[in-house]
Amino acid sequence: MFIAYPFVMGVWLALSSTSVGNPGQFVGLKNFVKAWNDSIFRTAFWNTCWYTGWATIFKLSLGMWLAILLNRNFRGKRLVRASMLLPFIIPTVLSTFAWRWMFDPTFSVLNWLLYRGGFIVNKLPFLSDGTYGLWCAIAVNTWRGMPFFAISLLAGLQTINPDLHEAASLDGANAWHRFWHVTWPLLKPVTLVVVVFSIIQTFSDFQLIYVLTGGGPANSTHLIATYAYQIGVATGLLGEGAAISLFMLPVLFVVVWLQLRYLRRLEGA
Repeated sequence: MFIAYPFVMGVWLALSSTSVGNPGQFVGLKNFVKAWNDSIFRTAFWNTCWYTGWATIFKLSLGMWLAILLNRNFRGKRLVRASMLLPFIIPTVLSTFAWRWMFDPTFSVLNWLLYRGGFIVNKLPFLSDGTYGLWCAIAVNTWRGMPFFAISLLAGLQTINPDLHEAASLDGANAWHRFWHVTWPLLKPVTLVVVVFSIIQTFSDFQLIYVLTGGGPANSTHLIATYAYQIGVATGLLGEGAAISLFMLPVLFVVVWLQLRYLRRLEGA
């Protein structure tokens, strides 16, 4: 009931002309057509795919590297593991405000470091340029999501029998061959689940973009979620906002369907 009612209500709003103070009437797919013909929505849709794709790639790559590192024994391992969780447990709004200050055009510590290091001559417009702004959001999302990947993949690595690696070493396999032919096949199911969860969470991300850029400048960093909020809540066009948000549904449905299909194939192999 707690899931079905909001979903059904959202579908009804998307198919109606409902706005604040106006119950609206049934308009069919008019809101969806209007959204698709909106250039800002198409930008937001492309931004969402770009943001999700690159953030997932970076989180998987860095999370895998960190998981392999933490799977070894070294001095200070517990401290590294504990500190690694900080980005994940700090509230999103709080940590994003800190990053917003670091990207500030006037007080940016990153600009100061790059300038002092001789890497730049002029300050970089981190959040006042659409391209820079989206990449900054990807960087912050990667920083926040990497611990989830690392801990999940580390749990998967610790289920792999060390004897398999020893046997591969005796057969002359180097570190890369051991990872690719021993570790990776056994880690695939865990990795796939983690990646799908990350895609779902990142594709529907709202807080990070809303706090960091607010969708600006000039609507250039909007994601589907933030643009749906702007149309549905900020301007009061509830029907159009609901229609925009429902564009996420078919994409996420395909992602989950592909995951289930691939997992069944792995189980049958």
